[in-house]
Amino acid sequence: MVNEFEQLRVGDLVMASAVMLESNFKRTVLLMCEHNDQGSLGFILNRPMEIKVSDAITGFDDVDVPLHMGGPVQVDTVHYLHGRGDVIDGSHEVFPGVFWGGEQEQLSYLMTSGVVSPIEVRFYLGYAGWASGQLETEFEEGSWYTTAAKKDVVFSGEYERMWARTVRSKGGDYHYAANSPELPGMN
Repeated sequence: MVNEFEQLRVGDLVMASAVMLESNFKRTVLLMCEHNDQGSLGFILNRPMEIKVSDAITGFDDVDVPLHMGGPVQVDTVHYLHGRGDVIDGSHEVFPGVFWGGEQEQLSYLMTSGVVSPIEVRFYLGYAGWASGQLETEFEEGSWYTTAAKKDVVFSGEYERMWARTVRSKGGDYHYAANSPELPGMN
C-alpha cells in the first residue's frame, strides 16, 4: 500500500477520509501551502461562510464574494489564494498558476480597478495547521487522502460536491469512499 503522507507535497490537495468525523474537517478539501519538518499549513477550500468579503475586510468594499473558513487556527487572520502572481507583489507560488498571499493593499487596488477579478481570488479566515509529526500520525490513522491539486478545484464554486468529486478522482476503491453516506448508520 502506498504511504500517501510520504508523497505529500506543497500544492497537493488533502481530503478528509470518509471516516473523518471531526467537525472542523469532515468532508473537507484542503490545499497544502506549507509542508516541511516544522509542520504543515493549508486552507479548507469548500467551507464558504455566510459573510461576504466586503463586510469583513477593510479595503475590499466592492468584493461581494463569500469569505471562506480556512481552518480552525488563528481565525483572527485573513489569507488569500489567487491566480495573479504576475501582478501581486510578494505572492508565493503554491503550484503553477496558484499563489498564496502578497501585498494586501495592492490586491485591494487591483480588484477595485478591475485588473484582478473576484473570481481569481479566494479569501480565508484562519488556516489549518499541524505541528511536526501530527499530520503524519493522522495519515497513519486513515484520516486523510491526498492527490495533486488542480487550479479549477481551488477556484471552484461547487462547494457541496467538491469533496466527493475530488475523492472520486483518485479512482479505484476511492469511488466507494466518495459515495459513502455522511452518516453511515443512516443508509
